[in-house]
Amino acid sequence: MIPSFKSLTVFLIFFFLHLNLQGESNPHKFIDSQAQEMVSIIINNQELFSEDPELFKDKISMVFEPMVDFRRVGASVMGKKYYLASSKSQRLEFIQAFKDSLLDTYTSTLAQWGDQKIVTVFPEVSEFKKTEDVQQNLITASNIYPITYKVRKNKNGDWLIINIIVNGVNLGLTFRNQFQALAKEHNENIDEIIKHWTSDADLN
Repeated sequence: MIPSFKSLTVFLIFFFLHLNLQGESNPHKFIDSQAQEMVSIIINNQELFSEDPELFKDKISMVFEPMVDFRRVGASVMGKKYYLASSKSQRLEFIQAFKDSLLDTYTSTLAQWGDQKIVTVFPEVSEFKKTEDVQQNLITASNIYPITYKVRKNKNGDWLIINIIVNGVNLGLTFRNQFQALAKEHNENIDEIIKHWTSDADLN
């Protein structure tokens, strides 16, 4: 089965939320190593989803607890207006709803993926700014998709992915627009937005 562009998008969002860039000073090298590892996990568990979907979900969940700046991701998706208007508990609740909805979506989407190849572009630089762009190409049986990971070094010196652009589509902006649409639909009631996020965020 050749995955659709929507499935590709979900696959790449998975990287956006899961890649942990801890312990590597070069973001390009670590993005590459983590990407290759994730591809290996997906390829080696192709049959598990149909045989034991809960176990497949557990394997995905094991890499769903990385060192990601969820506060920054959540604030970006909510947008400044709604992030500032929400309480701390609402922010935490949204982050959890966001994470859970993606995990449920990915367990079915990732099962569609077969052989693939990811090639990282390594620039000839040895010093990096606080925010860097890492370029990759995801090669499938029928297409080559350019990917840009935006990574940021936190106060502990660890690199964290904060956004991703695939084939020109800004995924952070896509999620933000989704949140805005829910806000309009539910009269800017943050509790209602969070309540409806899981079903409305389904990308399948």
